[in-house]
Amino acid sequence: MSSDGAQQGEPGIGAAEGRTVRVVLVDDHRMFRAGVQAEIGETERTGVEVVGEAADVDQAVTVITATRPEVVLLDVHLPGGGGVEVLRRCAAMMADADRPVRFLALSVSDAAEDVIGVIRGGARGYVTKTITGTDLVNAVFRVADGDAVFSPRLAGFVLDAFASTDAPPVDEDMDRLTQREREVLRLIARGYAYKEIAKQLFISVKTVESHVSAVLRKLQLSNRHELTRWATARRLV
Repeated sequence: MSSDGAQQGEPGIGAAEGRTVRVVLVDDHRMFRAGVQAEIGETERTGVEVVGEAADVDQAVTVITATRPEVVLLDVHLPGGGGVEVLRRCAAMMADADRPVRFLALSVSDAAEDVIGVIRGGARGYVTKTITGTDLVNAVFRVADGDAVFSPRLAGFVLDAFASTDAPPVDEDMDRLTQREREVLRLIARGYAYKEIAKQLFISVKTVESHVSAVLRKLQLSNRHELTRWATARRLV
């Protein structure tokens, strides 16, 4: 996140309005979480109260369920299935009419695939980690109020994906796969060995084998060579 954020003496939007928004930080880099906490988490100044942190998907779902924050700052790439998996598992909380939990993606990635993926998953916005502290506080309050917030360039990705008549059709084969199966599929197609995939995704080799078997079964493929051709044809590699 940019270092030119809110100055220490400058009140944030929440402090100025006498409001507080409860926030959970989800990012697998502890130092980044600490930086965000220092930048926006001084409640009397910013109006943002950081009520929990998480470093992977399982931790995120546990902390969000326990604290029921108004806004979750969510990284896209997380151990355990990524930000999309967190969104999937928190769908009921997002849909709660009385106490909705809203998600704002905060990621180093500005890839269209990542942006569209989390927005389809239910996130209310997407900002990159170059955002200033002042702008991030503002984004948190806007999302808490139900607005959609995007870094300027990223808004175009979303408009193109949801408004263009040329948007790609839904891939029914891909929709059969879980988020974790998609991750394994991409790594297999890129030539990773099972042991390498296990290390990268923080799972056992046996679990990788189970996911590969499930992918082959769902896609009606016979081996990893056919799987690689299938993924290459869809530009997933």
